[in-house]
Amino acid sequence: MAKQLLQFCSSCSKWGLNVVCSHCGGSAKAAAPLKWSPEDQRAGIRRKINNVGTEEWLSSLPKI
Repeated sequence: MAKQLLQFCSSCSKWGLNVVCSHCGGSAKAAAPLKWSPEDQRAGIRRKINNVGTEEWLSSLPKI
């Protein structure tokens, strides 16, 4: 089950509660990003997984 109940289908632009769209059978994604907290205790682990701060990560950021 998805972490958020409200899902949005990218194929037919319908809203639903399942990961699979009940209208067209396409895949539905979370309607909004998950909430973020400044007291997040697992942020350091996520930064390690995504290699935040490395040269490769810095070069992948968008340029102005």
